[in-house]
Amino acid sequence: MPRGDGTGPPGGGGPGSGRGMGGRGQGQGRMGGTRPGAGPSGNCVCPSCGASAPHQAGTPCYNMNCPQCGTKMVRT
Repeated sequence: MPRGDGTGPPGGGGPGSGRGMGGRGQGQGRMGGTRPGAGPSGNCVCPSCGASAPHQAGTPCYNMNCPQCGTKMVRT
């Protein structure tokens, strides 16, 4: 029969079953940083030759080819 005084065994959720932060919430906020979807400003840079081009809103850098060597570009 349950005691009702809160002295029973602890809950059986097991380790890691809580909802903690899990490493989340440490970013730079909405549309900041260098990850995909980082906003309209910034540059696209070629990882091979170092050439840069202005980022075009609506076009991910990884879809752009370097104007000098043709390699896919990355966001800076």
